[in-house]
Amino acid sequence: MTSNTPVSAAQILVVDDEPDLRTLYELTLLRAGYRVDTAESLAQARQFLSERRFDVVITDMRLPDGLGLELIQQIRAQQRPDRCVVITAFGSAENAVESLKAGAFDYLTKPVDLKQFRAVIASAVLDTLAQPANTTSMGDAVSPKSGAGVDALQRLAGESSSMKEVKERIVKVARSMAPVLISGESGTGKELAARAIHANSHRWQGALVAVNCSAIPENLLEVEFFGAKKGAYTGATRDRDGFFQAANGGTLLLDEIGDLPLTMQAKLLRAIQERCIRPIGSPHEEPIDVRIISATHKDLATEVQEGRFRQDLYYRLNVIEIAIPPLRERRDDLSVLCRVLLGRIAAESGIPVPALSPLVLDQLARNPLPGNVRELENLLQRAVALSDKDNLQIELSVSGSLNQEPCVLSAGEHPVGDDQTNIPSDLQSHLDNQEREILIQALRETGFNRTVAAARLGISLRQMRYRIARLHIETPPHGDASNEAV
Repeated sequence: MTSNTPVSAAQILVVDDEPDLRTLYELTLLRAGYRVDTAESLAQARQFLSERRFDVVITDMRLPDGLGLELIQQIRAQQRPDRCVVITAFGSAENAVESLKAGAFDYLTKPVDLKQFRAVIASAVLDTLAQPANTTSMGDAVSPKSGAGVDALQRLAGESSSMKEVKERIVKVARSMAPVLISGESGTGKELAARAIHANSHRWQGALVAVNCSAIPENLLEVEFFGAKKGAYTGATRDRDGFFQAANGGTLLLDEIGDLPLTMQAKLLRAIQERCIRPIGSPHEEPIDVRIISATHKDLATEVQEGRFRQDLYYRLNVIEIAIPPLRERRDDLSVLCRVLLGRIAAESGIPVPALSPLVLDQLARNPLPGNVRELENLLQRAVALSDKDNLQIELSVSGSLNQEPCVLSAGEHPVGDDQTNIPSDLQSHLDNQEREILIQALRETGFNRTVAAARLGISLRQMRYRIARLHIETPPHGDASNEAV
């Protein structure tokens, strides 16, 4: 079946040993215009699969002669394009995770909500129709689905073996609804990877809502995530959608998920497992259709062991993991990264792309760059701003920390030796003054928008507020109101 095939011609196989449920699913699908076959056992389902291909296979997890998981494994082993949707018992999170890891497109929990049922099947059918005829199972290489998908992958610059593996994995996992956990140090490009997954999925036309979990005050978390009804609290003059409602039909990126308080972790776990949320002040739950992608710079397994992160939530989020390598482990990508970043910076500034000399590139390669790609981009932005014509200057720190005196390098200069470094008599005051100047510059350049300034510096909004208070930086009264996104 090609992408020009009408959705109404989609062929669906329903496998369930309960006659009433089998009939309910069949009637629901027939009313939606699909063609439907039904089976009451694994043996009968295998017979259907041997005779024809299906766009979607819906199977109960427990059947009289085995598990629905066996069907998923068979379809994957035969490299068939059929999408599998598994129906599990209420609260059987382990079964759901196991089926997603085996290659299922999605899962539903009993008792099945028919509205959610129709939405999941429609997504699975559309995903099948979007694939070329020669596309095989989830484990095989596929091509990006749209121009947006190609562009998103290209933003992950780098041709090292580790980055090629990351890109290949992104395209593979984009095809299912399985939750993805993206791990990596700060500045490695975790959000870019998440956007690439979304852009290469069947949800690419839907919204991608990115949430920085560390930037939301704890007392606002529930409202921000689940929304609120009019009158739910003082000042609630109208209904307010949360992140889940905003991402409905699309993707929700939970950035810095490791910073989420334990109380909120429990509420998030239920929303992910049951595909339902209850807005504050509402007596009813609302079904949601959202794919979850999480990102963190922390070692969540260690956080679980030390009691700071729920094991059950970690288990639900880490169905598929993508580890983004730090820049020091892919030095081969430094040259291409610099070219891409300089091209982007020059385009934004309306200037010709400056040349990067081999000497300066060598100095960059020997710098630790603990801030990874984000730090490299900041260095290049400053270099473009400070350079005269083609003489690109790079401000490098001896140890890669902003708290150290910068070493300015140009194409014809060598690093300043330690014997020429001015040692301050009061180190703490010296460091505070440097930090204060950097913060003031970032705030001024962003119109005193603390959220944007914090993002440019690679810190959270909470950290920005703490530093402003500690260093006694005065900001205009509007800095916390109209100019700051909370």
